[in-house]
Amino acid sequence: MPRFDKLEFGREPEKDSPSPKPASRRRDADYWVQQADENRRDGLYENALRFYSRALEMDKSLVPCWLGQIRMLIHLEEYRQAELWSRTALELFPGNAGLLAGRAQAFCRMKQIRRAHELCDGALQQDPKSAYVWLVRGELMVAGRQEIDRHCFDSAQQLDSDWLVPLEIALVYLDYHNPAKAMARARRAVDSAPDRHYPWYVQGLCQQQLSLDAQARESYRNCLNLNPRNADAERHLAELAGQHWSPLAVLRRLLAGFRSPAQ
Repeated sequence: MPRFDKLEFGREPEKDSPSPKPASRRRDADYWVQQADENRRDGLYENALRFYSRALEMDKSLVPCWLGQIRMLIHLEEYRQAELWSRTALELFPGNAGLLAGRAQAFCRMKQIRRAHELCDGALQQDPKSAYVWLVRGELMVAGRQEIDRHCFDSAQQLDSDWLVPLEIALVYLDYHNPAKAMARARRAVDSAPDRHYPWYVQGLCQQQLSLDAQARESYRNCLNLNPRNADAERHLAELAGQHWSPLAVLRRLLAGFRSPAQ
C-alpha cells in the first residue's frame, strides 16, 4: 500500500519540526493550515502534508489545502499519489486552475509530458494570473529543454512576491540537475528571507553541487545558526569536511561559470 493512501497522523513529526504551539489555542482548520504553511517553509514536507490533511478533515471545502497536499506529495516524490489526489480534488472542484496545474506537475514528473501540457494549458485558460500555474509551465519548459523557462518563472515571481516562489523554482531546477540556474533563484529567496533557515539550506545545496565549497559551508552554517536541529545541513557540512581537492571539482566549477546565466 502506498505511504500516503490514508494520510494517517500517528507518526512522530520530522526531526527539525518547530516547537508545538501552546495547547490552549483552539485547533481548528485555520490552526492546521498555519501549521502546514510553517512546516512547508521549513522544508518539512511530510509534516505539512499531514497538517493540510488535518485541516481538510475539518473543512473539505478548503481548496488550498487540497492543492497543498498535492504539492507536498510532489516534493516527497510521491508522484502517483499526487496525481491520484489531484484527480480526486478535481471531481469536487472541476476546472480549478491550481488543481489542474498540480495534476500537470505530477504527470510531468512521471514523464507524461503531453498530458501535462494539456492540463497546464487548461490551467492557464482558467487563471492566467496564478503564480503556481506559471511555475508548472516553467517546469514543463525545463523538462522539454525549451529556452522560455526563465520567462515563465519570472512571471510566477511577478505574480507572487512570497520568497517561497523563487525557492520552489530553485528546487525545480535542482530536480532537473541544473544548480547554476537554481542558484540565482535560491539567492533571491535568501535575500528576501535571510532570517529563515530553509533558503540558506537550499542555497547551500546549489553551491555544493557547483563545487563552491567555501560558500556552501557558509550557507549551511547560517542555516544551522537559525535552526541548530537541521540534520541535513549538518550532514552536508560533514560531507564537505571530508572532501579533498580534485581536478574534477575544479573543472566542474569552471564549467558552471560558463553555464550560469544572469537571472
